[in-house]
Amino acid sequence: MGTVTIGVSIAVPEPHGSLLQQLRAGFGDAAAFGIPTHVTLLPPTEIDDTLLPAVEAHLTEVAAAGRPFPMRLRGTGTFRPLSPVVFVQVVEGGEDCSRLQQRIRDTSGPVARDLPFPYHPHVTVAHGIDEAAMDRAYAELAGYEADWSCTGFALYEQGPDGVWRKLREFPFGGSTVPPQAGSVERGTISSRP
Repeated sequence: MGTVTIGVSIAVPEPHGSLLQQLRAGFGDAAAFGIPTHVTLLPPTEIDDTLLPAVEAHLTEVAAAGRPFPMRLRGTGTFRPLSPVVFVQVVEGGEDCSRLQQRIRDTSGPVARDLPFPYHPHVTVAHGIDEAAMDRAYAELAGYEADWSCTGFALYEQGPDGVWRKLREFPFGGSTVPPQAGSVERGTISSRP
């Protein structure tokens, strides 16, 4: 019996996930390859390992009630000076992410918890690196765009080596994906006019 650190997130699919992970590493973020590219639904949370079956059952229920939705990333943002983070913005699908994370953290469930900051869906591309590199990440990804159909989320566990590993995926109960604006499964980096 012990504790484990878990997290729940929506994976950014390929080829977008690997591209953003490589860019994050290129900006000097040493944690880049230990963190799959994602949109967080439950931040790192320490639980008793005996609670994992209850957490999985809870996540199964949350996913069963969910329906696929379009996700779109575009441009950059930052939490500086409050937190040393540069991110790619979620410009479509954010409300769906907010509803999901509320259900996951519901007080009746096994991972009820308060957040230190208001929930803001995003994809981190630089964290805790020097300011010049943060500025570079912010500028270089300002024209980034990607979109896909979100069909579920996953439970991850952080190992003793600091690497996050997927434990299980939770597909949504619905099978119909709403139409997306623009082309499906695309990703681009371009300069802003």
